[in-house]
Amino acid sequence: MNNKREKPQENESMSEQIPDLNLFMMCEKLNKQAMSELPIGYYVRNCQRNELDIWKAMPFDTLELAKKYYDYMTQYYNKVYAKNEDLFFQKCLFVCNEEDKPIATCFAWKAYDKITTIHWLKVLKDYEGKGIGRALLSIVMKSLNDNEFPVFLHTQPGSYRAIKLYSDFGFYLLSDPIIGRINDLKECLPILKKHMPPRDYQNLRITKSPKFFLEAVGTTNEDEF
Repeated sequence: MNNKREKPQENESMSEQIPDLNLFMMCEKLNKQAMSELPIGYYVRNCQRNELDIWKAMPFDTLELAKKYYDYMTQYYNKVYAKNEDLFFQKCLFVCNEEDKPIATCFAWKAYDKITTIHWLKVLKDYEGKGIGRALLSIVMKSLNDNEFPVFLHTQPGSYRAIKLYSDFGFYLLSDPIIGRINDLKECLPILKKHMPPRDYQNLRITKSPKFFLEAVGTTNEDEF
């Protein structure tokens, strides 16, 4: 299986500086002390059907990148979500400002109809640093029932700030060399050590994947998270 991931990075603007490599994380128990509330002036609602193109552009920091990846996002939506379209619009969340402008997105999704995964956590660049990402992840994580854990996600080393956030919530990096596709943990650790504050890097934890998870992601060549 190809090591290079076609899916854009959570922080695509970092892609020229940090290699696009695969990292996987798992949360078996939520650390509730990491959770927070949305700042005043922001609220959460579902993505509406007429806002699908807004959602497709959300992961990208520039209009140019959004246009570049529009076809990819359309194909990904069609492959992963379209068969359960009603459920997608029930799950996909937007954080909006006082003008009802979507400025962040995230949701939980049952990948391969078997495992709970976190999808597309993103805060628009102009709204970073306000605690919106932490609050949105709090909303998504506390909406899950105990039987929906463990929760999994895919990320990249360029998203080291998000990795710190995930770690706060109780996510561990996964060490297995193959997780449906190649896991680049060994290559990524030196990158994370270089870019993360020492204390944040030292707080990262690593564990092995449970058997049921490896079996689920190994049943298909399609990436659903």
